[in-house]
Order: sequence, then structure tokens, then C-alpha cells
Amino acid sequence: MKILIIDDERSIRNSLKEILMDEGYEVDVAEDGVQGCEMAEREKYSVIFCDIKMPNMDGIEVLGKLGEAGVDSAVIMISGHGDIDTAVECIKKGAFDFIQKPLDLNKIFVTIKNATEKVSLVEKNRNLAAENKTLKKKVYGQQMIGESEPIQHVRSIIDKVAPTDARVLIIGANGTGKELVARSLHQKSARSSMPYIEVNCAAIPSELIESELFGHEKGAFTSAIKQHKGKFEQADGGTLFLDEIGDMSLAAQAKVLRVLQEKKLSRVGSDKDIVVDVRVLAATNKNLREEIAKGNFREDLYHRLSVIVINVPSLDERKSDIPLLVDYFIDQICDETGMQRRPVEPDAMKLLVDKSWSGNIRELRNVVERLLILSGDSITASDVKDYVY
Repeated sequence: MKILIIDDERSIRNSLKEILMDEGYEVDVAEDGVQGCEMAEREKYSVIFCDIKMPNMDGIEVLGKLGEAGVDSAVIMISGHGDIDTAVECIKKGAFDFIQKPLDLNKIFVTIKNATEKVSLVEKNRNLAAENKTLKKKVYGQQMIGESEPIQHVRSIIDKVAPTDARVLIIGANGTGKELVARSLHQKSARSSMPYIEVNCAAIPSELIESELFGHEKGAFTSAIKQHKGKFEQADGGTLFLDEIGDMSLAAQAKVLRVLQEKKLSRVGSDKDIVVDVRVLAATNKNLREEIAKGNFREDLYHRLSVIVINVPSLDERKSDIPLLVDYFIDQICDETGMQRRPVEPDAMKLLVDKSWSGNIRELRNVVERLLILSGDSITASDVKDYVY
């Protein structure tokens, strides 16, 4: 822990420095308030001892300067001329405590202990606030935006199904927001405080999908240098989202079916059963009934997964939501990138609404970002014609 001592009396600052260094602290010294403030702005100190009476900048001014600079160290004021009024003034200005000279070593060590506990608590609260802000931003970025009848129907189903443990098959074209439906189902369920694990079945090679889902034992195959817990185990107690399940191999489908039926699995290379409690959500852009007819998908697995089916509408089926989505993406992109917000002129918005969106919401977001980058003070119909159509 680093401590800064600001005192114009050399004997005081040097003797206090030696005492604190003997206790294992890392200590710097400054001979006046100006130097002390400069050092405190450059370095991170947990505790700052500051004399109240100093030439060119007294302790009260130091407190003000540190506050303006955003320095959050615990400042302990010291003075040989202290009184109650001075102490109260110091505390009002943000000092952690006030110690009178001659300095009492026990008082110093107790105050440092209390101060560091406060600094630690402030740091924890700051980190927690940052995490909450990130979480809120993350959740905000995953909202289903829109007031059209199709999207309200989806929300209604989610509200009814989320509190249950029913398996849900989410269908829809690429870019419609199937993963948002899955996250919303988890967040509104009794499992919301437990893990939410996503698996993109199309992105994992067929020879690795079983290991990813069910785990493996050390030595189960050449590259298995240590034991690995699969996604089902990682999601125990929570939710497992199997995205693009229509691309899963038949062998992996058979094992998934067993887990759904028996609520237990065995890792690759092991015959030991592991009991898991997982709610499974699945999504696909394929017509699974057609895949069943072709022999590419197990019918029994389909029926296990499709207790509830949610069909996520395409953007062309909910065109009235486009203005809301455009405004939302402008806010989101500008918040993330620092770009200047630009209004969308009515003629430009009409062109966006009239356009056919084969790439759905994903395509719309990319278009909004492109227009923000390439447009002038506002997004005009000419911009949409030049950069979109």
C-alpha cells in the first residue's frame, strides 16, 4: 500500500516516513501542497497525510484541489494548531480524519487501518457500480424493440412460458433476434441467477461437438490433456441455449436426447453418469420437419425440444417497428462509439421502412451504423439512396 506525506517540516515528514516504512508501507513525501497535489494526481495513494498549515497552499486548499482532480485517496489531516472548528472544516472538505501533533503512533496506525478499509470499500462499490452499469448496458442492448402486433405476441408467449421449465424451440430467419428471445426466457425464469450458456452448434466441428456439450476425460483423445466439463455441466441449475441446432450431427442429437430423457450424461471417455438439471432452449433457421423427412434430424428429439414453439417474425413482417429500431440503434451505436447523433429525416425514414430487409434486424443495425458514419448533419433520403439501396 502506498502512502503520501505532505508536510513542510522536514523532521516530521521524514520521521513519519521511517515509522511507516518500518511497518511495511511504501511511502513518498512532498514538502508543500503544490508538490503533494501533483504527486497525488500522478500516483495512486491509498492514504495521504497532509499538514494543515503550509506555505503557498494550506491543507484545506489541498483537499479542494484533490477533490477537483478526482483523487479518491483517504486524506488524514495533521496539525499542531488543531481545534474543533478546524477539524470540522477538514471533515466537511472531505478529509477522512484529523490528528493533532505531537502524533500518537497508535492513533496513526488505527486511522490508517480504518482509512484503508474505507478505500477498499469505495473501490469495491465502484467496481460493483461498473459491473452493474455494464450489465444494464448489456441487458439494454438485448431488448426486443418494437410495438407491432407480431412482436407483442412473442412477448406475451415469453411472459407465459419463462416461469416454467418447459423446453422451447425458437424458429425464425437469420438476424431476427432468436438469441434475444432465449435470453429473455432465461432472465424472466426462476433460473435467472444461475448460469446461462450459449452454444452455436453450427460453429463447432462435428468431431468436437460431443466434447463441447458433454465434456471429456483426460486422455479420451489425443488432444485431451486434461478433464473438461461440457456445456451441459456448466449450465447445471441454469439454462442451456442450443443455437442452430439444425446443424447438429445425428450422433450428438442422440446424446442430447438421452440427457433430456434421463437428465444425466457421461463425458467422452467415461462411463460414469453425471446428473444435471438444465433447462434447454433451442433455435434454428431451418425447417426441422423437412430435415426430419430428409433424415438429417431426429423426430424424437424434435418433439422433446418443441414443447413450446416461438416463431420470431422477420423485419418485413413488422415494418411499423423500423422507426423505433432505427432510433434505438442510433442511441446504442453513438453511446458505444462516441459518434455524434444524427436525426433521420422523414423521407429517409420512409425509404428505410419501405425497403425489403432480407438480413432482418442484423442488417438494419449495420445500415444505421453505415449511415451514421457516412451522412452529414442529418440522415437524408439522398444518403439512404446512396449508401443503402
